[in-house]
Order: sequence, then structure tokens, then C-alpha cells
Amino acid sequence: MNRANWKRIVIKVGSALIAPNRQGCSSHYLLSIAQFIVKCRAEGIQVVLVSSGSVAAGSHQFKAQDSDDIAIKKAMAAAGQTEMISTWDRLFDFPSAQILLTHADLRDRERYVSIRDTLFSLLDNDILPIVNENDTVTTDKLKVGDNDNLSAMVAAAADADSLIICSDIDGLYDKNPHEHDDAKLLSWVENIDESIYAMAGGAAKGGVGTGGMRTKIEAAEKAVSHGIDTFIINGFTELSFNMLLEGKNPGTHFQAHEVPMKENVHWMRHTSNAQGEVIVESNFAGSLGDDSEKLTSSEIVDVKGEFSVGDTILVRKNDGTKLVKARSNYSSCLLNFIAKQENEEFATEFEEKTGPIISNQHLANLEKE
Repeated sequence: MNRANWKRIVIKVGSALIAPNRQGCSSHYLLSIAQFIVKCRAEGIQVVLVSSGSVAAGSHQFKAQDSDDIAIKKAMAAAGQTEMISTWDRLFDFPSAQILLTHADLRDRERYVSIRDTLFSLLDNDILPIVNENDTVTTDKLKVGDNDNLSAMVAAAADADSLIICSDIDGLYDKNPHEHDDAKLLSWVENIDESIYAMAGGAAKGGVGTGGMRTKIEAAEKAVSHGIDTFIINGFTELSFNMLLEGKNPGTHFQAHEVPMKENVHWMRHTSNAQGEVIVESNFAGSLGDDSEKLTSSEIVDVKGEFSVGDTILVRKNDGTKLVKARSNYSSCLLNFIAKQENEEFATEFEEKTGPIISNQHLANLEKE
């Protein structure tokens, strides 16, 4: 690893580090992380902190600590967020700022750009941004779901050089090290494919956080495609952070792509959620990644979901093959109406006057997956 290239990093800290016993926040594991952040800033490296833990930090204030009630969990998040921010503040002698996000904020292009501008302004004024998902207001439709993926989205928004994801083990192993004594640590991953995901297994079993190794791989895939080197390290040991400061790799290093995706294409592919689907025949031969105007109403066999003009949609074949994610220039209602017209001349004339269904300026090509 080449730490000399670091100008801006994002570090993600999970609930198990913040509130390991679910009895409020503990500085036990956070001191070494805070020292790492302080030393990075002293070297001129800008830092963004993505911190989970509001639910775990606030649960001890409630009678039903293990309740599955969504309203109780949201209340825990509200109570725990202030304690978590206060804990971080006590560990620093410089100002910090709280940023609470939902996926609705990230998938809306205007709000996403606003988030970028806010991050850059805070960093330019030497203020540490502390980011978390806004669990109090999120719903299934609006939540990212885990802060591993959130950290990758934030790293992309912040144009970070590196993303550091703290785990409870040293990195990615070829098999579960909790179950296999002969498991070997992978220190370097050049390409993330299905074999890498197979090593990741399922979700975490600890019960404190919501993520596992698989979500960390998902986050790494998002980050490296944006040109961001990604590290999964053991956040429970001070040695991990000392090694990073020495320019050594303490865990698993996922190599950034040499040619990263353009910022707007990365946002479309990895951050924006498709609000609906446009389906074409399985024998559709056109490459929409090269020419989006090949998608016409005559090619459409079905429109799924409800979406408005400007929403992101997925265009796929009838056999499930994904073609592109793109911003729709038509609502689902209007697109359904045009696609079902028996008079093809009417549909063609309408599209010529109104414009293409999707356009190359707002499109992410999925055909190479």
C-alpha cells in the first residue's frame, strides 16, 4: 500500500466497537481509532468518520432492550445518537459535525450533490464530518440498511483516496476463521468476483451490528470502482492502526480500479436505486450503453413499478439480463400508455416530439457485468 498518496480517507466504525456490551458507548476500543484520526489530520490527511452504533448505544435506556418493535428501535437510535456523538467529541480537541442520511438523500441527485458540497466545506474548514444513517426516520424504502455500504457511498461522494472498514477479524479469509483453524487471510484482492463473495459467507452472528463480511465486500466493490483503495482491518486492535500509519497493510487490501468510473456514472450504478423496470424482448440486440436511443416504445414488452420523470429505472431483457440503469424521461404511466399503442406511427411521432425514453448523459451500462 502507498499511504503517501492519501489526501482524504473515510473510516467506518461499527456498533460492536461503539457499544460492545449494549450498555451505552464505551471508549475502550475507540481510543486507538481516535488517535489514528488525530495523527492522520496532523499529517494533513482529511478524514471522514462513518459511525454506526446509535441503536446499540441507546438500547440500555429502554426496558425492552431486545425488542423487535420498529418504533422502539427508532427511539433507541434517537437516544443513542446524542450519546455516540458526545463520546466522539470527548476524544477530539477539534470540532466535528453530525451528518445523518437516508438512502432517499443519496439517490436524489440534487440532494447527493448537496451532501458532497457540505462534506467538502466541512473538510476545507478542518471540521471532522461524522456520518450515520438516520435510523429514526428511515423506512424499508428509504434505508441503506448497513453502514458498510453507506461508508462506500460516502467515500465516493467525498472523492476519498481510501476507505478503511473496521471489522472484528483481521480481514477477508478464504473460509470462516471462527469455524476453521486452517483459514488463511487474503492480504490482497485485485478483482472482486463470485469467488470472493463465496468466501464472505452470510451476515454477522454477533447480534450487535447489522452487517457482516458480505456487506463489507459489497462496500469494497462500490469503492474500488470509484478508484478508492479499500481496506478491511481488525478495528479491535491498536496494531492495525499503527501499521496503517507505517504504510503497512494490516488486513485485506482491495485494489482500486486504475480507470475509475465517472462520478455521475458511479452514482447511477452504485447509489441510485431503480424505482421501476422497463423490460424488452430477450432477443433485443441493441447496445443501449452505446446508443440509448435504440430503446423505443416498440421494443418494450412490459413496464414494472411506478416512477416519475427523472427517476432511475432498470432496463432489462425478458430473460433477466440487465442492460442499463438510467434516468427516465417518461413516467411509468405515460410509458405504459405509449408502449401499448397499436398504432406504431402514433408512438413514433410522440417520441420524436417528446424525446428519447432514456439518454446517454444519465446512464450506467450493466451489459459488461
